[in-house]
Amino acid sequence: MFRVGHGYDVHKLVEGRQLILGGVEIPHSVGLLGHSDADVLLHAVMDSLLGAAAMGDIGKWFPDTDEKFRGAKSTELLKSVCGLIFEKGFTIQNIDATVLAQEPKLSPYIEDMRKNIADCCGLDVEQVSVKATTEEGLGFTGGKEGIAAHAVCLISK
Repeated sequence: MFRVGHGYDVHKLVEGRQLILGGVEIPHSVGLLGHSDADVLLHAVMDSLLGAAAMGDIGKWFPDTDEKFRGAKSTELLKSVCGLIFEKGFTIQNIDATVLAQEPKLSPYIEDMRKNIADCCGLDVEQVSVKATTEEGLGFTGGKEGIAAHAVCLISK
């Protein structure tokens, strides 16, 4: 049995926060606002995995009303999600994600993001794709107000 999942996340850009995407700290003048480290890429990946397994979303498992998740590293949350997926007997076949950000340029960090996701999920890096795109100055991402990410995955049992 194969199952497909889709995840989407968005966070606002603000001063005084680190910019972390795919578990990589990226030098930038602003970072993402959130209860955890606000890593939109890993949040979208987690939601895709949970969705494929029909297990809800990250808000169910790591609510922003729970102080134990304040400042949490999304890499650790992703490891937990993968553990939940594996407990249900699923195997992750692949993950494909896209980050929507006007800036900064993400191409120098893509391989490290892929490796982090693969490491968290116990996958070969060849099973993980990460891409980045701008929205040509359109919308909230194009206006540099926030960053968004989409992810899809295939799992099997």
